[in-house]
Amino acid sequence: MPSRQSLIKFNREEQEQFLNKNLKAALATLDKNGFPHVVAMNYFYIDGAIYMTSYGKAQKVVNIRRNPKVGVMVETGRSYDELQGVLVRGHCQIIEDPEQVRESLRAIGQKQGQRSGVPREAAASMPKRVVLKIVPEKITSWDHTKLGGRY
Repeated sequence: MPSRQSLIKFNREEQEQFLNKNLKAALATLDKNGFPHVVAMNYFYIDGAIYMTSYGKAQKVVNIRRNPKVGVMVETGRSYDELQGVLVRGHCQIIEDPEQVRESLRAIGQKQGQRSGVPREAAASMPKRVVLKIVPEKITSWDHTKLGGRY
């Protein structure tokens, strides 16, 4: 009999679809004392990496500069039998190039349905922003809908 974990795991195509259809994730970094610092972030997923933008002086960026190991969790569902999610553990690269920041903001805006690209509220802050590129080293996924209501 297969393990429960193998029953609920997303296959590669399902995982790609899940990450592409969602917009919000929890980003976990480690503070200077080694405690988790978890924040909600908009993201986009492309070519196997997760991208986010942030102010360059934000606590999460300070934490990443000190230790690039991060966790990212995207999860949906209200009840146990509806839970679906992906947990990514990896290293985060900070990209400071202004053109890459602009392109990342445009991609996030398009994913959110904005035709003009860069969200208006983000355009004015572009010079202060960086791009966070998370390259997965380990991915865990779950889709409890595959259990058909069985626990």
